[in-house]
Amino acid sequence: MDNLNTLIQLSEAFGPSGFEEEVNTIISNEFNSLNSFKRTVDGLGSVIFSKHNDSSLPVISLVAHMDEIGYLVKYVDDNGFIKVQNLGGWLSQAMINQRWIIRTDNKDIIGISGIKTIHVMTPEERRGFYKTNNELFIDIGAKNKNDAIDIGIKPGNPIAPYSKVVELKNDRLLGKAWDDRIGCAMLIDLAKKVDDITLPYNINFVFTTQEEIGLRGAMTTAYITNSDICINLEVGVAGDFPYMIKDEAQEELGLGPSIFLHDSSMLPDKNLQNYIERIAFDNGINLQYEVLAGYGEDGAMYQKSRKGIPAINLGIPTRYLHSHNSVIDLNDYSNGINLVDYILNDLNQDKINSIIN
Repeated sequence: MDNLNTLIQLSEAFGPSGFEEEVNTIISNEFNSLNSFKRTVDGLGSVIFSKHNDSSLPVISLVAHMDEIGYLVKYVDDNGFIKVQNLGGWLSQAMINQRWIIRTDNKDIIGISGIKTIHVMTPEERRGFYKTNNELFIDIGAKNKNDAIDIGIKPGNPIAPYSKVVELKNDRLLGKAWDDRIGCAMLIDLAKKVDDITLPYNINFVFTTQEEIGLRGAMTTAYITNSDICINLEVGVAGDFPYMIKDEAQEELGLGPSIFLHDSSMLPDKNLQNYIERIAFDNGINLQYEVLAGYGEDGAMYQKSRKGIPAINLGIPTRYLHSHNSVIDLNDYSNGINLVDYILNDLNQDKINSIIN
């Protein structure tokens, strides 16, 4: 896989909501080697790479978000333990006894979210010792409050999971922040494919900020890009492991990209869905379908912007989301790239008009 190193870099990069600069740098360095894109950064830090040939042509936007879930330092208690404010949706079970990176003004500091030892737990605690965000604390080894302050800890320091990528069997990768660094990597791959060709439409590759705390970057970029069609590239919720049932999540690793038919933020545009299904069928790409009660993604902001934009969310199946350790299948990634590449090469003005009208 040509883009594997970039994919790993993106996964391991520090970038909780509102602090996406390191991710932005990796992406921008990749685009620096391309010839036909103009870079724009909006007021929230989202970055747009545009390839516009003619202002009269329709505009296609491919979207992915740069941020990951994380925390902010709330305060340091008298004993030197750090209390935190969550950035995004953390599950209590996923937070305990994990390593974290705290980024200060001068350096990164590693800490751990502490857990009560099993030797002193009651039987009830052993069955379910799950702490809420308000109860979580991070231990950096400080002896007291001043000890932590002296090394740069202060309110507002961003915190992200500390997790390195591991290559598993069968082309699968274990790592953090696939949500949505996998979408960012896909956009980079796709931009390289269209860099030196003339398209019958204008195209934006949009990397948003602050998706995990309210789709904020999508709100501004949807307005800026004035798109005619939006394809949002995200993680899908895999349900192919013990304790999960089909009613909760329908995707499986290794069976291809998915179309989200329902989540709490949007429904796909039917014309766009029908078009993508035809492209997948004609090119032998297996599609999965996801129907979720929850979730939320940037395509929803595009769909609700301006006059209402045809939008769809395409997902890459991912196990164990919103944790330090999630699993993807590189074959799903490759098939997702191929699907969108076929779309970009097939679209023309007539087909775009048939979708939007």
